[in-house]
Amino acid sequence: MWSNRPPGAGLGGPWMMMTRLGLGVRAMSERLRASDLALLADETPQTPMHNATLEIFDPSDSGLNYDALLAHIDDRIAFVPRYRQHVRRVPGRLANPVWVDDEDFDLAYHVRRSALPRPGTLDQLRELAGRIMSRRLDPDRPLWEVYFVEGLEGGRVAVLSKSHQILVDGISTVDLGQVLLDVDPGPRHLVHDGWAAPNEPTPTSLAVGAIAESIADPRVAITTLRSNAEAVGRTLSGAAGKVGAIAGGLSRRRTAPETPFNIEPSAQRRLVCVRTSLKDYRKIRRVHGGTVNDVILATLSGAIRAWLMTRAESVGASRRLRALVPMSVIDEELEPTSLGSQVVGHLVDLPIGEGSPVVRLHQVSYALRAHSETGRAVAADRIAGVAGFAPTTFHSLGSRVAFKEARGNVNLVITNVPGPQFPMYLAGAEMVETYPVPPLFPGFSLSVGVTSYDGAVYYGISADRDALPDIEVLAQCVREALDELVDSASDTRVRAPRGRRKPVVKPEPVTTEPSKPQPTSSRPTKPGTGE
Repeated sequence: MWSNRPPGAGLGGPWMMMTRLGLGVRAMSERLRASDLALLADETPQTPMHNATLEIFDPSDSGLNYDALLAHIDDRIAFVPRYRQHVRRVPGRLANPVWVDDEDFDLAYHVRRSALPRPGTLDQLRELAGRIMSRRLDPDRPLWEVYFVEGLEGGRVAVLSKSHQILVDGISTVDLGQVLLDVDPGPRHLVHDGWAAPNEPTPTSLAVGAIAESIADPRVAITTLRSNAEAVGRTLSGAAGKVGAIAGGLSRRRTAPETPFNIEPSAQRRLVCVRTSLKDYRKIRRVHGGTVNDVILATLSGAIRAWLMTRAESVGASRRLRALVPMSVIDEELEPTSLGSQVVGHLVDLPIGEGSPVVRLHQVSYALRAHSETGRAVAADRIAGVAGFAPTTFHSLGSRVAFKEARGNVNLVITNVPGPQFPMYLAGAEMVETYPVPPLFPGFSLSVGVTSYDGAVYYGISADRDALPDIEVLAQCVREALDELVDSASDTRVRAPRGRRKPVVKPEPVTTEPSKPQPTSSRPTKPGTGE
């Protein structure tokens, strides 16, 4: 199901990768879309709209350090010109805001250096990542940051990259993390593009340009009117939402079932990381059927069930948890992307009330069967075969879908992206672990991201620090839920038959007449005579 051949191997470095991604080194100047404006409008200190990826590297003899990372990003940022741009608003809302080159762009401001105190454990790294995720990006600068973290156990280093969701749309721009990794550790000749930012437009020139565009292309004026109307609508719906929240609190009613995951988040985050083996999921799939994605969702169902039980919460047999699971499709009616597929949301009811791990798996597989039967589904090996490290971009696109579609009838957002099943390298250093760090949306205190890479499956669980102080228990529950499924697929375990089978008719036993006993004399015999 996963590709074993490195995509783009031997194609000649990053410039060929850029061509395969459909990107070019060119000046970009375009206006924000309505979906981008909605993301900016709904961003608050409690719900910053950025995605992140936490990656751990083994430098070995590669020489990877902060200066090497800075030079590497300086070389690769040419593939994603938007990472040098920031948002400028047009006076009077005469048009949507526009992306412009940042004339004060400072790469060292965006690429930062940090270190862990000894002993440099994964728990310390998670704590640091949670604090970094709690901070919003500076809206006056290009909306991204990269942290180089030193001091990990075993001489390893970590890279935490976070990008605002409006940066990555999969159409004009992919995530920076996708173009930083290579399929081999060989040295690359760094090629500087000689970029220099032009002078930024003045407010007057922005207004004049907006008027000129509206006259030349009426569609610009229509888009502006629509965006302004939607902005007013968001303001009104926000006020109505506050009234509805008060009314809902008084009536104690909610569209989705009450769960600890549907609490308004605070500004603080907590990150949980879980690493598991891909071969376990493949073994379960081989024995019980379905897909690796089915097994992952069934594992999460069992883990959430066990976690709720540790909190002494009732988990009835019929209890379900509604999850929004973004999935890749090929649909000619949707806007094409540079990745070869689009991302749409799919609602799945996770059977957390079911006690049997095998039955949970079959129920999840049945719920996802409709998606695979549409003919639009994209195979995992095709996603894993996209050039570069595509999971970072797919997770960002999944978050955009979740922001739009995750509403009152959804309890949880889960993004699962298959990645390449071979090592990848950053400036010669091998990436040994990678964890997605998804954002929290209004009304959600938990979000789950899953990435498979080089024979392992990595869970990145973002949680609100105040609402879910015991969320670290969920990590152990994930491992135990997977162990249950692995045990059910064991060769020594007796499994119940699946489906209906005709009863086996046993043959009637063959009976024979018992032999008659020989008649014996009742006359007593004399001792010693045999008579």
